[in-house]
Amino acid sequence: MRLIEILALSLAFVFLIIGVYEIMAIGPASGYWAVMLSIALFFYYRYKKPKNSGNKGKD
Repeated sequence: MRLIEILALSLAFVFLIIGVYEIMAIGPASGYWAVMLSIALFFYYRYKKPKNSGNKGKD
């Protein structure tokens, strides 16, 4: 896993925690930005993650 993938996944998790906390403490409108940023970072992580070719056990 490359550094950019680790950072994207870590930031996605951090922004998810921030968003959930703000939603519970203040309301859905205040935490929306953090949850959406978290989802965007997770999608970026999944897009950049190398795909398995499926030929792992085959010659």
